Amino acid sequence: MAGRAELELALKGQGELVRKLKAEKAPEDQITEALAKLLELKAQLGTNDGKQLFVLKTPKGTRDYNPKQMAIREKVFSTIINCFKRHGAETIDTPVFELKETLTGKYGEDSKLIYDLKDQGGELLSLRYDLTVPFARYLAMNKITNIKRYHIAKVYRRDNPAMTRGRYREFYQCDFDIAGQYDPMIPDAECLKIVHEILSELQLGDFLIKVNDRRILDGMFEVCGVPADKFRIICSAVDKMDKMPWEEVKKEMVAEKGLSPDVADKIGEYVQLSGATELADELLQDDKLSQSKVALEGLADMKQLFEYLTFLGIKDRIVFDLSLARGLDYYTGVIYEAVLGPNQAITRMEQNEHCEPTGVGSVAAGGRYDGLVGMFDPKGRKVPCVGVSIGIERIFSMMEQKMETSDQKIRTTETQILVATAQKQLLEERMKLVAELWKYGIKAEITYKKNPKLLNQLQYCEETGIPLVAIIGEQELKDGVVKLRVVSTREEVDVARENLVEEIKKRTYTS
Repeated sequence: MAGRAELELALKGQGELVRKLKAEKAPEDQITEALAKLLELKAQLGTNDGKQLFVLKTPKGTRDYNPKQMAIREKVFSTIINCFKRHGAETIDTPVFELKETLTGKYGEDSKLIYDLKDQGGELLSLRYDLTVPFARYLAMNKITNIKRYHIAKVYRRDNPAMTRGRYREFYQCDFDIAGQYDPMIPDAECLKIVHEILSELQLGDFLIKVNDRRILDGMFEVCGVPADKFRIICSAVDKMDKMPWEEVKKEMVAEKGLSPDVADKIGEYVQLSGATELADELLQDDKLSQSKVALEGLADMKQLFEYLTFLGIKDRIVFDLSLARGLDYYTGVIYEAVLGPNQAITRMEQNEHCEPTGVGSVAAGGRYDGLVGMFDPKGRKVPCVGVSIGIERIFSMMEQKMETSDQKIRTTETQILVATAQKQLLEERMKLVAELWKYGIKAEITYKKNPKLLNQLQYCEETGIPLVAIIGEQELKDGVVKLRVVSTREEVDVARENLVEEIKKRTYTS
């Protein structure tokens, strides 16, 4: 009984914590986590008769989506897919799990977040962490040397979830990649243009796209005195500068990564710089950085990139930011990340200091990874690649919050018309008419009652946003017409049955 007493005490304490968090209006993800722990304790305690309770909940870091939420998601997906297709991309699909060795060693420190599956008889498998590594495996396996593809699918990360900020353990990625040997920076500029188009179309507010180059970072580490074997782990530390101030990043470099304080200070002089083409010019003249061949290559390409971004009309939304590092091991050249709200970046450009981030953070990111396909090719043949991934879950979180605060009604169906009747014994005629409408591609419904009341049918249309009602009765059947009612204005007009489809199409938007 001692175990039960301890559980009851823990349950009481957890209940008090949940109430306290709710009273203090704590962040939603903190409340959700505390509530989940409370439910687990209740389940462990069980019922009075000794049976254990089964708690109905989704696994940590996952969620369900109701019809309204799915309507928002479909709209966002449609915008993104249309943009990808507008730029000439074709689509592929790959398995949700890969051989563990396919994913191992590709993600740096983030490799610990990969979900490993239990051995099912011979093959060690892991759930995919992103769509980029499976894409590289696909290219190498099928000996494809050039393709422009998009891929929208779920990926899995054993991360600490922050649900309100769109950070989950199971989530969608929307990737666009260009594989092939092309002139420098032309495909890279198009990827940035795609990010610009999508964020502009979704009307999420101001945004900024930060760019940098892994070669500039590596050259910077080299001239600052970072040992070559520490490049990647120091890169991961720099990548945290959007989440914490420089002093904390420096502390991590020195205390956890074993870097000397003077080397960290030299890095600090560079990574707090941001600007545009003029910054690239300044760095090309920098006494230390100009001694690094790889850094010079990266800076020359950065200047070329900004020229192309000017041609594409998006230069005003791009900032060259030396703190952008992107922690993944496979990047080899240009890297970029889109954040909502340019205020922080502009302030930092003016004041040359880092601020604490707010909001949802990064909503798109990507870069060049010229060596990844070669890691899978038996002969090590490289296929240059560049791509971008849209942070769809964070965008959904923003769109949902936006919809919750607006009066805009969200339709969860696309039904154009309801076939209704005011009289009894007309189910057969309703079914015949709705079948006729379906045959001609009209999105139509009937209610599932033999003799429904007209008022109930009209109320259903108002609740679900169905714009039109086709009302049939004995007289309409005799005259060969349908009474077409506009739900919003209650206007009614008789339409000849043979003209009904055309009239519906005229009065409703069809995609």
